[in-house]
Amino acid sequence: MKIAFISDIHGNATALEAVLADIDKKQVDRIVVMGDISYRGPEPKKSIELVRSLDTDVIKGNADEWLHRGIKEGEVPDQALTTMREEREWTVKHLADEDLDYLRELPEEVTVGLTDDIKIHCFHATPDSLFDVVKPTESDEALNDRLMQNNEADIYLYGHIHLPYIRHINGKCVANLGSVGLPFDGRSQASYLIAEGDGSQFSTAIHRVPYDVGKVKQQLVDGEYPNLDFLTDVLEHGALPR
Repeated sequence: MKIAFISDIHGNATALEAVLADIDKKQVDRIVVMGDISYRGPEPKKSIELVRSLDTDVIKGNADEWLHRGIKEGEVPDQALTTMREEREWTVKHLADEDLDYLRELPEEVTVGLTDDIKIHCFHATPDSLFDVVKPTESDEALNDRLMQNNEADIYLYGHIHLPYIRHINGKCVANLGSVGLPFDGRSQASYLIAEGDGSQFSTAIHRVPYDVGKVKQQLVDGEYPNLDFLTDVLEHGALPR
């Protein structure tokens, strides 16, 4: 069995299409989508439509939660709250009520079988939260305590931080997929993960996919997207501004 896991699309349908084309070439058996589909990108509706067309398991991310119920104080830095609310309003205007209902009803976790022997626990940020941040630099003990709570799982996958990595702890694997649409690791290419399994054996690998960043930047300009300079800078450099 070969399964592709994608996350943090953030309304970047151009990057998503490039990833789906790459996945198709790799002949995977299944795709799992792990949240943050639409908010903070130029094509929120198309991104949802592409995800729904996959007819597969999809879980909720914090940005999906924000779209249907708003951004609360304390969930983002105070200095960013007004701007991020403006971005949310822009996104909601480009979605239908049906889209918001779809995001509202998404589950927050899923466990999938890679083989009869290997189970993968998937969640957006942590098993307990859509918002908590667990960085790649955390100790083995911290990763175990915060992410590896499901003792029946062998692999633990999450998104949210936009920083891809793979770690092996006590014979199990924990990994972050990175981001399809808004990477933060200094490489302006989409990121996703493929897990392969046979019996009790498994492997995981991060895949990077180039896409037309210039096209997406122009879409933001043409759409009069709020917070334009910030977002185009992140897209161009694949990292948050310092």
